[in-house]
Amino acid sequence: MNLGECFRKRFLRKIRPDKDKSLRSIEIAENKLEKARVALSENLFDMCIVFGYTAMFHAARAILYRDGIQEKSHLCTVIYIRKKYSNKIPLSLINSFDNFRIERHETLYGLEFTPTKDDAKLLIEEVEKFILIIKRLIK
Repeated sequence: MNLGECFRKRFLRKIRPDKDKSLRSIEIAENKLEKARVALSENLFDMCIVFGYTAMFHAARAILYRDGIQEKSHLCTVIYIRKKYSNKIPLSLINSFDNFRIERHETLYGLEFTPTKDDAKLLIEEVEKFILIIKRLIK
């Protein structure tokens, strides 16, 4: 799928830019990051993956709301960020966002993937960087 398809299929659609929703999404991202840290400290690596990815997703939504975009697809959110922000967000972090999207799906619904402590630690490090960059971009 590409960005044009995301808009044609209405997985992304234009709305009025909304600074309040953008800031609220960052608050939610930070809250989910804190829950991921707690899950890591309790050795709940699967929950760490879920909360950590959710933190990244909400941080990405902050950009979309600021830009006047409503999402209805996690994949299209990644595609939008990759297409519009790869010059401002390191591609390695955008790729991590996409990889954690898949890991979160596998954690919740799959039978093969079991997150490890190393997976959870890496996710938290990447989420922290991602949120920090997004916060700078939306100010």
